[in-house]
Amino acid sequence: MTLLIFDCDGVLVDSEVLAHNAMADLLSELGRPIPMSEALKIFSGKRLRDALAAAESWLGAPIPPDAAARAGERLLATFRRELKPVGGVRQAIEALPYPRCVASSSTPERLRVSLEVTGLAPLFGDNVFSADRVEHGKPAPDLFLFAAHAMSAEPGACIVIEDSEPGVAAARAADMTAIGFIGASHSNGDIAERLASAGADVVIDAMAELPAAVEQLLTARR
Repeated sequence: MTLLIFDCDGVLVDSEVLAHNAMADLLSELGRPIPMSEALKIFSGKRLRDALAAAESWLGAPIPPDAAARAGERLLATFRRELKPVGGVRQAIEALPYPRCVASSSTPERLRVSLEVTGLAPLFGDNVFSADRVEHGKPAPDLFLFAAHAMSAEPGACIVIEDSEPGVAAARAADMTAIGFIGASHSNGDIAERLASAGADVVIDAMAELPAAVEQLLTARR
């Protein structure tokens, strides 16, 4: 059985700029601003606890829990006002006749808000898995292996769609095929080359290309 595993942020929803702006605002409030280019490198693909650890390393001090909580509440409020789906993602998903799920570094609450606000929740139902449910976040393979097991799929039959190097690395560590996606608003510079270097089998820059990319990979398996 072919299983499509979608990352959420930067693949299904165009959230990364909003999320990294929120982290940058938090660090500015705490006295150590971070350039957006650096934030994208440090935080992309990481679950919240790992992103906060990276932020504390940048800051050189612990982040007060109340400050982190306020930043999280502001981000969810921003998502409810501004978050959009990645262009063409619904049409691409509906064109692919395979089982699918979401496996994301986001918290369950952020996933719920992201998918509901963008109208994508009905495409996945209950098949949405957060890295909160596993011991190690990306680039470890734990989340993707958890999702495959939950969906009764063999790892070698899974195709992961990811926008970050940790996500692609996690897919490869799980012995899964990876499609790198660079069509969200945060993608820039040499990201295509970095995703390929991390192990992406194919890199696409528009969701309209996804059905053909999936069929290309499936044909290569046969």
